[in-house]
Amino acid sequence: MVGCVMRSDLGRGSAVSRPSRDAGTLPPVRRFGVVLLAVVVAAPVLEGLLEVDTLLAADGGTPLVVCLGDSLTEGYQVEPEHAYPAIVESRLADRGWPDIEVVNAGISGSTTASAVSRLRWQLRRKPDVLVLALGANDGLRGIAPETTKINLAAAIDLAKTEGLIVLLAGMKLPPNYGTEHTEAFERIFVDLAADNGVALIPFLLDGVATDPELNLPDGIHPTARGYSIVADTVIEYLVPLLGLAEAGAADAPPAGSPRDDEPGSTGR
Repeated sequence: MVGCVMRSDLGRGSAVSRPSRDAGTLPPVRRFGVVLLAVVVAAPVLEGLLEVDTLLAADGGTPLVVCLGDSLTEGYQVEPEHAYPAIVESRLADRGWPDIEVVNAGISGSTTASAVSRLRWQLRRKPDVLVLALGANDGLRGIAPETTKINLAAAIDLAKTEGLIVLLAGMKLPPNYGTEHTEAFERIFVDLAADNGVALIPFLLDGVATDPELNLPDGIHPTARGYSIVADTVIEYLVPLLGLAEAGAADAPPAGSPRDDEPGSTGR
C-alpha cells in the first residue's frame, strides 16, 4: 500500500526536474524494428499481460524510455540522480546496455487528467517505450476509479497508436480509504493491462510502501534507498520488453542491496 498518511496529492509544490536530453533540443532517435509477440507469462510476473510489443535492437539503434508520472517518478525531495528513472538508466548501463536513455517525465501533483496532453508533448522525443506511472494522486483525492481508468486508457491508446511499447505501473491506496474504494482502485491497473494487452508492474512501490526506513516522514514518498528498490522493480519488468538478454545480470547487485552510488553505502 502507498502508506497510511492521508494527503491531498503527492509532492505538490516541490519539483525536482531532470534536465532534458540536450538543454531543450530533442535529437532524433534511431528507431528500432518492432515485432509483435504473443507472450505467455506467469501471472505473478506480468499480471494481466495478453500481448506485448517487444523492441529488438536489431539495427543497433538507441532506445528511448519515457517515464510519465507524478512525484513518485519525479523524485520528491531526493536528488535527480536518486529518482528511479535515473537509477534504471544507470543500472542498465552497468549491465552492459549503456545506450538506453530513460527520461524522467514526472511532475509532482499531477493526475491522470493530464496523461494524454503530457504524452503528446513527450512524443516529440520519438520515444520507444512508455512507463505509465500515473494514478496515485487520483486515488488520494478520491477521484472516481472509472474516471482514472478512462484517462489512463486514452493514454495507452495514444501510445499504442504511435507504436510505443507500454509498461503500466500499478498503484495502491492506504487502507483508511475504505475496502471498496481501494479494491476498485487497484483493479483499474489490472483491468487496463488485460484489456489493452500491455505489461503491468503489479505495484510500483512493492517492497517499499509502509516501510519507515525506506520512506520520507510523510509515509508516501520513497527515500533514496527506497527508490533503489523501485528501480529494480521497474527493471524487472522493463528488460523483457526491450528484448534484452540478461547477459550481465549475474554481475548486477541483487534488488535492494546497497550500491557505491547510494547514500549510506560503505563502498567496496
